[in-house]
Amino acid sequence: MSKNTLVVSVIALLLAAAALVLQFVLPSGGGVDNSAEITALTNRVSTLEANPPASPLKVAYLNAEDAFSVFTDAVSDLRQKAIDKQGEIVKLQQQYMASTISKDDFDSQNNQLQVELLQAQLNIDLGTIDKMIASNGFADMKSQLQKLKDEAQPVVDEMKNLVSTVRVGVIDTTEFQNRYTQVKNAFTQLDQLLTQAATSKIVQAANKVAVDQGYDLVLRTKNVIVYRNTAKLTDITDLVKHELESYL
Repeated sequence: MSKNTLVVSVIALLLAAAALVLQFVLPSGGGVDNSAEITALTNRVSTLEANPPASPLKVAYLNAEDAFSVFTDAVSDLRQKAIDKQGEIVKLQQQYMASTISKDDFDSQNNQLQVELLQAQLNIDLGTIDKMIASNGFADMKSQLQKLKDEAQPVVDEMKNLVSTVRVGVIDTTEFQNRYTQVKNAFTQLDQLLTQAATSKIVQAANKVAVDQGYDLVLRTKNVIVYRNTAKLTDITDLVKHELESYL
């Protein structure tokens, strides 16, 4: 059987980031007599004490991984099928460890379950893309998503073909591994592109929430925040999730 060429187009998603630069310039004391500069500073301090700044910097933080759950929850029925398939694989492994099935039977059933799991995972991505395409909240990237779906069709076709072949049992180990690896790599690329699309919407939702709520800066919890004073730093994850839900 000839190998199919599985090509998935790359969506260019540009994410804008805002930077805040605070500069504090103090007058230099170049002369011997600094009384004038000291007096000026004293007057400025007195003025600031009498007329403090309008408001301090308003900062919030976002758990992007938690926000991403909005997309996975939108296809919870498809996710459950993948979870069930993972359970079947674990059960089969337990049977093999208990020596209740032979090595040949284990290999045959495991290959089938692994392909069916990959198909279930692919269906999650396709279902998510369909949800996005059908939603007004993704109108700005509808054409890119449709193109992504169209170019993923060879992956879908080869996946169905591989599932049918494995179920019949007329495929040798080498051919199975080659075809499975090829389809899995194509799925991984598709999944990454879909994640980029979802991430861009998380950023968009966070920007809207930040503007609406008057925040000056929004930080991401992962690899950014080591410590936070919860009395001064607000978690806007739920607000962002609510905004994302309106997109779907």
